[in-house]
Amino acid sequence: MISIIVAIGKNNAIGLDNQLLWHIPEDLKHFKKITTGNIIVMGRKTYESIGRALPSRTNIIITRDTKFQAEGCIIKHSLEEVFREAKSYSDKEVFIIGGGEIYKQALPHADKLYLTIVDDEPKADTFFPEYSEFSRVISEDEHEQKGIKFKFIELEK
Repeated sequence: MISIIVAIGKNNAIGLDNQLLWHIPEDLKHFKKITTGNIIVMGRKTYESIGRALPSRTNIIITRDTKFQAEGCIIKHSLEEVFREAKSYSDKEVFIIGGGEIYKQALPHADKLYLTIVDDEPKADTFFPEYSEFSRVISEDEHEQKGIKFKFIELEK
């Protein structure tokens, strides 16, 4: 199963200057709980913003740079390569974790979206694509932390 996990603003904003827009501890715990034990796929810039492989997950980085290496990570050069390899992990969920370009490429192939929708419309330079084809709500859970309102929504096509 191919899933996307992302925190977005009401304006679909996801990033500014290669950084997350929010640091909500409850959202980070949610991300860790859902992705631990599974496969995470990210672009090189997202990896560089994190700075390391995330523990207890298979980390796959997509980059055009054929010389790029990252300790504890598998390097692929296209999303198609990732999808081919993911078939060998049939017992695990494959999570696309960013960034913007990877989300755009992966969205048509995704089965499920794990969204954190933050009640905010921040300035941003990276946005999540339109996702109206994911209309079946599996779960929805509202939260507030540090004065920030947000909700976790799980959607399928």
